[in-house]
Amino acid sequence: MPTVPPAPTADAVDVTALLERGRTLATPVLRAVVDRLAPPMDTVAAYHFGWIDAQGNPADGDGGKAVRPALAVLSAEVTGAAPEVGVPGAVAVELVHNFSLLHDDLMDGDEQRRHRDTVWKIHGPAQAILVGDALFALAGEALLELGTVEAGRAARRLTAASRALIDGQAQDISYEHRDRVSVEECLEMEGNKTGALLACASSIGAVLGGADDATADALERYGYHLGLAFQAIDDLLGIWGDPEATGKQTWSDLRQRKKSLPVVAALAAGGPASERLGEILAADAKSSDFANFSEEEFAARAALIEEAGGRDWTAEEARRQHTIAIEALDAVDMPDRVRARFTALADFVVVRKR
Repeated sequence: MPTVPPAPTADAVDVTALLERGRTLATPVLRAVVDRLAPPMDTVAAYHFGWIDAQGNPADGDGGKAVRPALAVLSAEVTGAAPEVGVPGAVAVELVHNFSLLHDDLMDGDEQRRHRDTVWKIHGPAQAILVGDALFALAGEALLELGTVEAGRAARRLTAASRALIDGQAQDISYEHRDRVSVEECLEMEGNKTGALLACASSIGAVLGGADDATADALERYGYHLGLAFQAIDDLLGIWGDPEATGKQTWSDLRQRKKSLPVVAALAAGGPASERLGEILAADAKSSDFANFSEEEFAARAALIEEAGGRDWTAEEARRQHTIAIEALDAVDMPDRVRARFTALADFVVVRKR
């Protein structure tokens, strides 16, 4: 077994160490679970997770930020349990999250994730769908094979979060074909697509540790609003992020006609820039040449979003959701060092660059 990095101290939380602790605890179990898949799905999944390259050689790929595993093992400590108690929950949440990534990449036509070609680009759409389905099935298996009452409670919460996540993706796709989406609709979609699973990650370890429903619900509120803050930052990065940091194309969300928060906030703002943006996006929806737009054309759209106030509004919304998340922790009795780590993870979400 690998050596687990020491947990950060309460007075100076090292978020990098906290994320690495979750990754180090969860990854060996995650790999063992994924190894159960039949060929070639095991190889395709290994490529997706960054464990091998496209030729099948061992690789040390970027496995993502690991916020969800960090939250799952941290939440176990709310109950006084060891962080290892949260590992099955961390693995289950990561499996559902990666199921959604495999399918989302295909549905969105994304060719890059974490600076590498996506699974559907390398192995084809059929394998992306099958492996995503398989990871989803493994998530429930990873929890229910524990055979405890707590595992059953955790599985119910994970199932509800998964359903919400799928609802969010369906909303996201439908919004791409509408001229206008309200800010409220966008927040509902993002709460489903991102907030629900982060809510589950924030509570699942505590549930496995025997926490009552009131404690788990409060931790879910923290995770849900953290998810909204997380997605607001993602939306900013989806337009103005550095491709070297994000691993995606410049203006990636604009290329996909995403009705993300900066866009819907700009359209709702009123004023000349807002009206001009609305006219351009309506014309874009009818354009047969959209895929061939130049960098300058996307940059012009981004500039209008910023001029209309969409960028500033979204940044402020991330801060507002962060505050609500932290306040949700007030309802939970937990050691000060654990509370400090939840707070530090929330702070990390709103200052990240990828």
